[in-house]
Amino acid sequence: MKKIKETDKGFYGCYWPYGKGHSECAVIAMLGDDCEDYIAKSGARWLQKKFGVNVLTLSPAHKDYGHHNLPVERIGASIAYLRSKGNKRFAIAGASTTAMFALIAASYYPEITLTIAMSPSDFVMEGFYRGKRDGYEEWPGEGESTASWQGKPLPYLPFAYRHPEYGMRIKEEAKEGGDFCASRKLFDESERLHPIQEEELIKVENIKGKVILIGAEDDVLWDTARYIRRMQARLDNRPHECAVQALVYEHGTHFVFPESLMKTMLPVGSSLFVGLFRAGKEHKEECRQTRIDIDANVCAALEAWSQGA
Repeated sequence: MKKIKETDKGFYGCYWPYGKGHSECAVIAMLGDDCEDYIAKSGARWLQKKFGVNVLTLSPAHKDYGHHNLPVERIGASIAYLRSKGNKRFAIAGASTTAMFALIAASYYPEITLTIAMSPSDFVMEGFYRGKRDGYEEWPGEGESTASWQGKPLPYLPFAYRHPEYGMRIKEEAKEGGDFCASRKLFDESERLHPIQEEELIKVENIKGKVILIGAEDDVLWDTARYIRRMQARLDNRPHECAVQALVYEHGTHFVFPESLMKTMLPVGSSLFVGLFRAGKEHKEECRQTRIDIDANVCAALEAWSQGA
């Protein structure tokens, strides 16, 4: 695949034009920690091989794995850039924190007509940093949101704990559950101490086109199944133009990727990857069946969207 790296267009990312023909469809994919890491590149390869589309992979900055006051306008800049390359249809996809960002961005930019959010939240999270600090790999920002608009942080759900207790609680929860990472109790406690306010919720009713929300009940990073149901309830009570498909499974862990995407990323050992979570070890086959069903639904949506439906 040909890669065009862009760092001064209002976003930090890599453009991967489809090399086997002309396409006017582009997917903004936020699937890895860095726009040119293995997972991002695998995602671009999967999208091109199966759907023949152009792909723009994004990340906050070079090897910046945190999310703090990221401008939503970078998606607008991405769309403008993609238009300059001849693209006319735009989709966005994210997983985990970037699933939240995908929903936020789609609520601001009606040009996006397909949104795929894997393990999303329905609210804006507090900003966080990743690296090395006092023996911990992640810590909350102070007065920072994960996203900003017009230079101002978006209202957010504040974390229940500050550094270093924040990192300590995550380590304790992961060890207690036998998972490589866990923070569901942290998010539950955050919401208990600070009931979510309307201004902190993502305005999913403003999204256009099709929205696919994907999550599992056994997700130990946060209660994404509950968040997805809240988004459904929100849409039930508000006028909207988007068509929502909610895929919520009993088993699947935080890694609710389509099976064929998982196989592209990890031709061997995909079960071991999911097995980083205890639920992935104990329900290996159920998780695989979840990914197979996700694959069928996501691929059908991408195929229809890429064909103009």
